[in-house]
Amino acid sequence: MKLKICGMKYEDNMKAVSTLQPDYLGFIFYEKSSRFFNTVIPKIPNGIKKTGVFVNASQEEILSKVKLYNLQAIQLHGKETPEFCDELQKRISTPLNAQIEIIKVFSIKDEFNFDVLKPYETFVDYFLFDTKGKLPGGNGVTFDWKVLENYSSEKPFFLSGGIGLETIAKLDDFKKSKASKYCYALDVNSKFEIVPGLKNIEELKSFKELI
Repeated sequence: MKLKICGMKYEDNMKAVSTLQPDYLGFIFYEKSSRFFNTVIPKIPNGIKKTGVFVNASQEEILSKVKLYNLQAIQLHGKETPEFCDELQKRISTPLNAQIEIIKVFSIKDEFNFDVLKPYETFVDYFLFDTKGKLPGGNGVTFDWKVLENYSSEKPFFLSGGIGLETIAKLDDFKKSKASKYCYALDVNSKFEIVPGLKNIEELKSFKELI
């Protein structure tokens, strides 16, 4: 499985995290978040995909951040419609932006109607399933992953929500389950933080080795 470390905020911490070679680093462009990012991304290895996280942002704002920070992935964490994703996909699908991925987030609590994913399938590269909570993300709580046994799409997805060192055994069981068939990546954030946006390098290193 791939690894995405989200909620990056501090330059020196980003450099340290990037030495672990995660597949994705997430930067939150949502002003109400305690991990809101509005500074400089230092030079990081080319193999790490810089991911912009947006919540109900305009396409103009998204495209400006893609250009400003040279983003390789866009994560939509709000109520973006299939039509919005369609238009965004068209606007980023130029020869210069051919590799930009779109990740659409859906929040789950105890159950979920996977039929709502169907209209999005053509316009996104991945889904991401997070835990429904007070905030759009970073709530530090897992949902019941057994819900994903009813996943009806073949689109690969990111698994998010309260994943940390204490969930390693649970992740091992998940990998053996039917629910994990299309799980492409794990998305971690708050469980590895010293304060919001500042990640514990040693704990992330241990997690990466264990998974």
